[in-house]
Amino acid sequence: MASKQKGYSSDQIQVLEGLEPVRKRPGMYIGGTGVEGLHHLVWEIVDNGIDEALAGHATKVMVELLPGNGVRVTDNGRGIPTDIHPKTGKSTVETVLTVLHAGGKFGGGGYKVSGGLHGVGSSVVNALSARLIITVHRDGKAFRQEYERGVPLADLKAIGKSDQTGTVIEFYPDETIFETTKFNYDTILDRLRHAAYLTKGIHTSLSDERTGSRYSFYFEGGIKSYVTHLNLGKEVVDDDVFYVDKMVEDTQIEIAAQYTDAFSETIKQFANNVFNPDGGTHVTGFRSALTRVVNDYARKNGLLKEKEENLTGEDCREGLTAVILVKLPDPQFEGQTKNKLGNPEVRGYVEQVMTEYFNYYLEEHPAIARKIVGKALLAARARKAARAARENIIRKGVLEGASMPGKLADCSNKDPKTSEIYLVEGDSAGGSAKSGRDSKSQAILPLRGKVLNVERARLDKMLANNEILSLIKALGVGIEDSFSIDGLRYDRIIIMTDADVDGSHISTLLLTFFFRFMKPVVDGGHLYLAKPPLFELVKPGRKSSVFIYDEDELEKVLDATIAARKKDGLKVAEDDERFRQAGFIEQKRYKGLGEMDAEQLFETTMNPEKRVLVQVKVEDAEKADAIFNKLMGTEVELRKNFITARAKFVKDLDI
Repeated sequence: MASKQKGYSSDQIQVLEGLEPVRKRPGMYIGGTGVEGLHHLVWEIVDNGIDEALAGHATKVMVELLPGNGVRVTDNGRGIPTDIHPKTGKSTVETVLTVLHAGGKFGGGGYKVSGGLHGVGSSVVNALSARLIITVHRDGKAFRQEYERGVPLADLKAIGKSDQTGTVIEFYPDETIFETTKFNYDTILDRLRHAAYLTKGIHTSLSDERTGSRYSFYFEGGIKSYVTHLNLGKEVVDDDVFYVDKMVEDTQIEIAAQYTDAFSETIKQFANNVFNPDGGTHVTGFRSALTRVVNDYARKNGLLKEKEENLTGEDCREGLTAVILVKLPDPQFEGQTKNKLGNPEVRGYVEQVMTEYFNYYLEEHPAIARKIVGKALLAARARKAARAARENIIRKGVLEGASMPGKLADCSNKDPKTSEIYLVEGDSAGGSAKSGRDSKSQAILPLRGKVLNVERARLDKMLANNEILSLIKALGVGIEDSFSIDGLRYDRIIIMTDADVDGSHISTLLLTFFFRFMKPVVDGGHLYLAKPPLFELVKPGRKSSVFIYDEDELEKVLDATIAARKKDGLKVAEDDERFRQAGFIEQKRYKGLGEMDAEQLFETTMNPEKRVLVQVKVEDAEKADAIFNKLMGTEVELRKNFITARAKFVKDLDI
């Protein structure tokens, strides 16, 4: 036990600032006080345990969801030092929990590699918790201390002997600060899964004492297993996954990659286990090396002729799934959110490792190498065909220029901030929408038939599809290389389809298109689904109707109306149909938008004061990618299983 704790003592915990601002401005430290900020508390404590594992001192990180919206996080690392800190005069445990920027991650020798760099994690969690209890197992003893809203109730005390090492933090978020204090089991589960993928040999687990649910993760293959997970449901070029793990200077480079039959690339990049969504120098080095190695192999083996131009990076990465993980002592992130890695030396390190070992891989696996080059050559031909198609339609003025699609009924307002466009299923509903709309701010684009499934189509095929072309043209943002969100002509893009199977299919096709080719539109909060009514309850005299949007609402309205009639002494025929008991003369169920006239369609589905819109958000891009692949990909069995598993939730199926 002594050797495990060697080199980690109180003089390695450096104090930089006080804690006072945290409760006043929590958003500065956890991003906000909504659901994401709430879960950020868990990430801060979990990441401390992961840092212990990265340093080679922990093998387990366990999370428990407790009654009363509490969380307990346990690791079997060295345990926070418990002696008196020389600069604060308090125990080091209390210093870490009450002083901002107090931690072992500022170069004092506590950690060589760490994802948490600011040293604010534990203290911020403490400050934003109504109650926090910490238990430390260290030096043959167990120590305990309790806090309320960041203030210790007593000094740290030894509570008995212990043959373990590690830290246990139990906390209850402050209800006066957070919009909600209810933790989501699946959100935490996903985070722990990723942590297990990124740290070979670590056990992570989650148990929910509220429901009895339990799950644990352990991946011997690390990011190699992660690539296999990302490619579930996709047809891989070969079962073998390229993998390399090398040290260059003081930086560990770990890369796993595998090709699939998909047309898009999936690259996940991490520095010290922190996801970098905007990439960085590690990604630049990886891409540069990959392109060079594939081209060199293709030339050397006669797969790329002397007069043919080199394959581009996009050609070489089509269908590629890769995970890049670098671990370094002093990562330089751009911005507090760590979105992008900036260390210039890392580019050279990754490029060196990838060039050397991917070249070995291709030489040692000639059959796989030929498949990879063959796929890249196909991508190059498709790219050239798409370029020719784009140039052709540009010459015809179809994609760019002043003209708009002929079937677009544009709005008179030219200010995108106050304009919206409805993508309407079918010419019939499109006609009603055009007649009933507010022509000043609402544009209508009818879409005929089912839109092209872009999950299985390259750009050249997309540009040959009239519906896709009309959509690209109307929105004004271009596509792929020419895409620019600045050109968006409408603040809201509203998908309006029938409330039946065909309508759901068309919505899914359009959502696939936006997710794959116009994701900034989704990320910017511009995409919505219109929710047309499912039922109309007609009153006597037909002067007015009540429109209902789902089954649950129908039952509530009928129950409330029947109860009110009984209270008023009105006669209610118990054996009659429920809508008649409620005083209505007819109950209609709408299956299509075309069943409503222009006035009804506007009032129920398009009137900003009454309509119901659902904003489309991507909370987890990885999950969304997997779902679109299941629904729109080639694997029929996966799609069947996906639908079958959810069939029990379907209340009203229109066949």
